[in-house]
Amino acid sequence: MAVIKKHITFSLVLLCLIVVSPMANAQSGLGGINVPIINGVLFCTINGAPLNGTPAPAFANAVVQLQCGNLNRVVAETITNIAGLFTFSTNGIQISLPTLLNDCRIVVPTPRSSCDATLPSTGQLISQLNLVGSIVSGLLNIVAILPTGFIPTI
Repeated sequence: MAVIKKHITFSLVLLCLIVVSPMANAQSGLGGINVPIINGVLFCTINGAPLNGTPAPAFANAVVQLQCGNLNRVVAETITNIAGLFTFSTNGIQISLPTLLNDCRIVVPTPRSSCDATLPSTGQLISQLNLVGSIVSGLLNIVAILPTGFIPTI
């Protein structure tokens, strides 16, 4: 009975490896797995960036979305911390790196007036994505992606 359980366990592990291996190779051109990480900082200004290099307060507790495709489908969402920092680890999202860079964007739907009453209460901040580098760690290729710069709508 114990021998049969070992054979079943081994067969299941082997089956999992057979299924996962092509997916891992398809995600990376170098035989590893791409793990894109999107980071950014959001400031409480008209365009989410410091104005003329002057210090600006952080835009804390703002909803930040990763939207993809023509329908602007939200594929991930996070909230900025007290310093205005946000991070998306997209390894759980099934999007290829070229699609992520060419067809996705960062959107901040939280009204800017929520951090400063003098800022607009309508519109969003939108940014395209830019690959800034990568680090190989074992089979993982950790890809650093940043917003190119937020543009306010309406």
